[in-house]
Amino acid sequence: MGRMSHRNHERTERRISAATSLLMCALTVLAQIAVTLLLVHFLKEKASFVYALLQLIGVVVAIRVYQRTGSPSYKLSWMCLLLILPVSGMILFCLWGGTHQAKKQSLKPVPPIPQRESVKMLSGMNHAALTRRSPTWGRLSAYLQKREFWLYRNTNAAYFEEGEAFFQDLVQHLKQAETYIFMEYYILAEGSVWDEIFAALRERAAAGVEIHLIVDDFGTLTRLSDETLQTIRDAGIEVEIFNPVHRYISRLYFNYRDHRKITVIDGDTAYTGGINIGDEYANRVERFGHWKDSGIRLEGDGAWGFAAQFMQMWKMLGRSFPNEDDYYRSRREAPAAEGFCQPFEDGPLNNPDNPAEAAYLQLIASAKRMLYITTPYYAVEESIQEALCIAADAGVDVRLMIPAIPDKKFVYMVAETYWGDLLRHGVKIYKYTPGFLHAKSVMADREAALIGSTNMDYRSFQLHYENAVLLYHMPVIEDLLEDMDAIIDASQPYTLEEWEKRPWLRRMAASILKLGAIWL
Repeated sequence: MGRMSHRNHERTERRISAATSLLMCALTVLAQIAVTLLLVHFLKEKASFVYALLQLIGVVVAIRVYQRTGSPSYKLSWMCLLLILPVSGMILFCLWGGTHQAKKQSLKPVPPIPQRESVKMLSGMNHAALTRRSPTWGRLSAYLQKREFWLYRNTNAAYFEEGEAFFQDLVQHLKQAETYIFMEYYILAEGSVWDEIFAALRERAAAGVEIHLIVDDFGTLTRLSDETLQTIRDAGIEVEIFNPVHRYISRLYFNYRDHRKITVIDGDTAYTGGINIGDEYANRVERFGHWKDSGIRLEGDGAWGFAAQFMQMWKMLGRSFPNEDDYYRSRREAPAAEGFCQPFEDGPLNNPDNPAEAAYLQLIASAKRMLYITTPYYAVEESIQEALCIAADAGVDVRLMIPAIPDKKFVYMVAETYWGDLLRHGVKIYKYTPGFLHAKSVMADREAALIGSTNMDYRSFQLHYENAVLLYHMPVIEDLLEDMDAIIDASQPYTLEEWEKRPWLRRMAASILKLGAIWL
């Protein structure tokens, strides 16, 4: 009875907290209006003087924002808010924008999982081999290697162009787990997909396989009941909730989310991509038309890169493992395979250093012939926008694939503000007409590719914990290209004429939303 009462109390707190973030924005605007009216009513002739003082304070805070390191878009949004609505701006800035260190209060500082010297030496040798073959991709590899994201060889990869095939393969491999399973997802939703996965996990847990699961609380807020969560734990699966919403009613750290998608099995098999655990990702239920997503499976040495990422996050959340780190390394001989792979991660603890954004930028700037990109959201820094325009002006075939049916209309309107400039410079934009394109991938010159959880927007680059894998000269890149060609065939080209014919009210609303997109 006590446990049920506690769960009901926690559920209530979670619902209250979820609404608080949105209500706070509205209340601060009301506070701005109320302060203005009160000044006029009570102070009369002194009202303009007092409000000018508030504006002066807003200017001082805006100057402080400008002087800080970090994203120009982030700083611009806060500066506009502080200068236009000083009362609202200062309240929200104190709650959300005052420091990038807020998340450090709830995550235990943990260094990367120590690597054997042999792994580092092999990574160096792999980098030298990659550089001899392609100096351009060698530079990108060196950038990530300097941040302790090692370059692996001897890794097979399989690409999945639809969620249903991805889940079928995942369940099959989960059933074969012998030692351990790591899973980390932004969304874990109840439904037939989870039922199949959980059946495999429960059977493996009963057989003595060690299973650890991380889910983001905000992502699963309305998708995973407390009863189901308890059932998972009762099955012998260790579960950790990232950034529990109910703990932050007064602190409002909703922006910091674990958006990663990782499964690792026995240290030699790993999955990642854009696919969360939910029926819509397999098109077993329809949301926003056909849900187009993608994922990848690595088998061999490269899988350890994702295992190390999971282990570090598990420890950052204050949890420990029953065995030493080396216990979780693969016990199987890696296959001989062509090409190289480089798993990496990103998160707000790295700020202002952002490996994911830098990897995107280097892929764009390094492409010589063709550059294909799929993303559900687009709200980037000027550096990436300019790099895409320069690439197209230089004769690179730049193609951006986006959904025709968005899941978030306001976010879609913000993305539209960027497209005119891209189109004027020759970037080709394709709207995936069957539905919602959720895949996050980049392919450059049929030589290098990125597949992972990272969207092309500020939140992914600055605020979320993300992961991805870079592929160099691996055969699976051709499978990705084939899927991208199929997406283009199923899409409607978007023209500059269409962009210019947008209603003026939509343009104005989009511009306002663009300024508020970051801090909201």
